Formats: sequence, structure tokens, C-alpha cells
Amino acid sequence: MPTAILAFNTNNQLAIRRAGSSAQLAFTGGDLPETLARLEAVFQAHTGPRAAFTTGDGLHVHLAQVTGEPVDRDIHFASIDSLQSAPDAPDPVLAGVLAQLDPHLIAIPYLHLGENDFIYKFRPDKERNSRIYQLDDNARALYQSQLCSAIKALSRANERTASAPVPLDFGAVRYLIPSHFGFCLGVKNAIERAYETLAENPGRRVFMLSELIHNPYVNEDLRRRGLRYLQTDKGQPIGTGDGRQLWDVLTPDDIVIIPAFGATDDDKRRLVRKGIPVLQYDATCMLVEKVWKAARAFGREGFTIIIHGKHEHEETKATFSNARRHAPALIVRNLAEARILTDIIQGDSGDSSVLAAAREKFAATFAGKHTPGFDITRDLQRVAVVNQTTLLMNETLAIIEHLRSAYAAKYGSVEAAARVGGNAKRDTLCYATQVNQDALSRALAEPLDAAIVIGGKNSSNTYQLYRLCEQTLGPRAFFIQSERNIRSLDAIEHYHFPAHGPRVTVAPFDNTEIKTLPRPSAPGQPLRILITGGASCPDGIIQQVVAKINSLLPAQTIRPIDAVLGDLERHDKPA
Repeated sequence: MPTAILAFNTNNQLAIRRAGSSAQLAFTGGDLPETLARLEAVFQAHTGPRAAFTTGDGLHVHLAQVTGEPVDRDIHFASIDSLQSAPDAPDPVLAGVLAQLDPHLIAIPYLHLGENDFIYKFRPDKERNSRIYQLDDNARALYQSQLCSAIKALSRANERTASAPVPLDFGAVRYLIPSHFGFCLGVKNAIERAYETLAENPGRRVFMLSELIHNPYVNEDLRRRGLRYLQTDKGQPIGTGDGRQLWDVLTPDDIVIIPAFGATDDDKRRLVRKGIPVLQYDATCMLVEKVWKAARAFGREGFTIIIHGKHEHEETKATFSNARRHAPALIVRNLAEARILTDIIQGDSGDSSVLAAAREKFAATFAGKHTPGFDITRDLQRVAVVNQTTLLMNETLAIIEHLRSAYAAKYGSVEAAARVGGNAKRDTLCYATQVNQDALSRALAEPLDAAIVIGGKNSSNTYQLYRLCEQTLGPRAFFIQSERNIRSLDAIEHYHFPAHGPRVTVAPFDNTEIKTLPRPSAPGQPLRILITGGASCPDGIIQQVVAKINSLLPAQTIRPIDAVLGDLERHDKPA
């Protein structure tokens, strides 16, 4: 069987053989062993060849990744875009292979990984790069906090388990800090990768696919150091100012970092085609990748993938892109949309007029949120739920239970168990998101005058924390980005999350309302304020919020920070 091995380097550039002005396949033979022997004569280090496709002429094409320089002077590396854009460069056989390669591009950067391997694992604490938080005064103010470090040392016996909140007694004001708050491990990984990449590549252009995390101060600090963004957090390309997009001017010498949210297959294919390294700068959170693996497993078992998420969010876009490789997929935003979906499922009853109405409702409700050709009579027979990791656990569980109830009503409880997939071993809820929510719930059980949640105004997980506070404290809950939003105790700029119903806008602050911090519930009592931060909130900002509120109270009523730190050092670890 005639065989070709497409050998790519770690920059996703293809090894080709130059014959005059023409480019040819570098490694071909009568069968796979012969072709592999020719590859090994040029590259000692390579992955095992992976079968990809067969051309119309019967050529069996395999993919491999090689390292090192070729020993054959006629072998050169070229990006796929450069080969296809150069007039008359590829010979007919190579041109035919490249024409069929596009669906397989996504696999090329990860050829050395097994199905159960993760792109980038969390670093253990001893391998964390703490120096990136000490680059200069700006970085230290943003990322470092004596208070937060002391709280974490005191309260975090286990990263996955919430414990009792920690009080900070400043005299006139008493803060309550949940045991878990702020940066999750996925965010720490992504931030360290970004700063390290900038430091290791002076003189090279370094881009981020989109916002590293949903925090404007982190993103701005990276931008100040030279990082540029290819597109907005909604996937809109950013221009160069001369009518072109930054995407259009990327070259193989450029670096593009993939953020913790992950990336769509389309974006990764574009990078591969340009011959830009992907794996080396892929900072996808392994808990997001865990969701992708669960979707793949469900798809192989014949389930349609229901993604509980916001269709406009980068993470959900990436999860949808991955899921659609393995099964029909559909994005459901919340329990209300899940109820509409189960109404549609009930409408698939065999009555043509009822079925037509169900199809119309599906088209109207889920436009742009499903895979092409989605058929409600075929693709809703068996479903399994995965989720956007930043949402509330209880909402995902409520959607799953609602689907189970609806399928039980239609098919009976025994059959419904086989039609709605999922079990504890395939839990796709992010433990970091969940433990922050659990820790906050424990803190909200205490007597409080107010709660302040800190994070980027477009941060989904921060908004979920705010929602928990709002459910308990109503208007005494605040959503802010930093201490800059606290103008006075009577003028705090409270953000309304983009997806949150009617908005109150107070000029000149976009999408905010001015709220007043309540006074103590009893005269002479300290003000009791819960403070927490979303998964993209640096510790330094949390301490700056504490300092700002303290500065607005009479100085003689506020204990010095050293005294509060001394309290923490003497405090026994909570049970």
C-alpha cells in the first residue's frame, strides 16, 4: 500500500523535499515500514506515525512529529500556508495531500500526547514561579498581599475542601474572608506562562489569542510588558490600524499563547497553518480539558452532548468546538432553556403538527447554539451534560435532574437512566470553582452587613459568587473590579454583569450603579464586611480594597495591619 508520512516539527511546519522550484512529499514508500525507515534515516527523534486519511489515488497518509534538524540537505520545513500560497510550489501529489489535510490539523501539535494525557498539568507549589510576582512595584502591588498569604496559610488545609472563614479585626470594621478565594491553579499556570514567555523571548512578538483571564489589571500589566491580543473576549479580531487584522500579519517567528479558557479548533487550525507553535504556549486549564475528555467519552457512547454554558463565552466556544468532533452538541444557558428543551423533547410525539411546532421552537431558541444538521427527533434520544466550569454547581445539577425527570416522564424511569448520561466519575464541575463557592457559602452563614465580590466585570465565575451573595444579602452585595470603584462609603460603583437583566447605568460609569455601603447593624458595633475574589482576582487587589475601606473610616478607629497579621499568626487553624 503506497504510504506517506507527513513529518511536522514543533512549530507545526511540514518537512518537504525541494526539487528545483517544486516542493514534494519528503517521506513516501511502498508500505508503512519502508516509509518509516526513510523518515528515521533523516530524523532520529519522532513520534509514532498516526494514520490520518487515504487520498483518492490510494495513498495512505500518516502524521508524525519530529525534533531536531534533518540530516538530508534537500529536506526543508515550510508552513502549510506558505506551501499553498506559493504559485506552482507543491507538486500535484503534495497539493492533493494538503487539500485533504485541514480536518486533521488540530491533531498535529499534540501527536506525542495520548488520549488521557493533559496538554499542561498544574505545577506543584514547589515548582511555581513566584518571581513573576516580583518584577517591579506594579507587579508586587497587583499580585502580592501579606494578608492573603497569611489567610491561605491559616485556612487551606486542603485545596479541594472549604473550611471556616477567617476574620480580620481592624477595629471599626471586621472583614470576613472565605478560606478559598482568588486565583485558581489554572489561572496561576496561565499567568506564569505568559510572563515567562515574555521574559524568555525578548525581541519577538508575543500575542495572546484573547484575554488571558477576565481581569483588566492583569491584562493591562501584560500589555504594558509587550503582550498583544489577537481578538477580544467575544472572538472579534483586532485590527492593525491599516485595514488588516493582526491574524493576517502573523508569521512563524511570532508566539501566540492560548489562554486558560482554551481555544476553538478553528483558531488552532489557523495557527497550525501559519507554522506557529501551539503546544509550547497552550495554557488551557487541565480542568477545562477534563470537560473535553468527558464530552469525547459521552460522544463515543452515542450520547448527544448538552453543554451548560454561555454560548458567547470563550470556554464554552472551545468546549463546543471539541465536543462537535465526537457527537452532536447543543449549548443550554440555564434551567429555563433546559425546560424549553424538554418541552421540545415532549413535542416529538409523532404528531406532525406538534413536531413542526417543536422544530420551530428549537430553531428560535437555540439558533447558533448547536451543531449543523441537528435533528430533534434523532439527536435528543440520548443526552449527557457537561458544563462551563465557571458556573454554579447547583444549576448544572438542576439541569441534569430536570432532564432525567423529563426523560423518565416520557420513557419511564428505567429507560431514562440509559438516556441521560453521567455519573460521579465523569463529574465535569471544576473543583476550584466549586470550593470557592463552598467557602463563600460558609462565610455567608455568618452575621454580615455587606459583601464585596472582586473580579473583572466580564468574569463569569466572579458573577456567580456575586449571585450567591445577592441571594443572601440582596442590595447589600457589591460587585466591583478594584478599590478604584470605592469612591466613598456612600458611592461604590457596582457592576451589572453583561448577562444580568435590566441594567442601571449612572454616567459616566458604563453598566454600573452607585450603591451605598450599609452602616453597622447596631451602634458601636464594627462594620461586618465579607470580601472575596473571583478566580481571576489577584491577591494584591483584595488587600487594596481592605486598605481603601479602612482609609474612609476615622484613622483612630482602625487597628494597624501589623496587629491584624499578629492575630492571624496566633490564631489556631480552624477545624
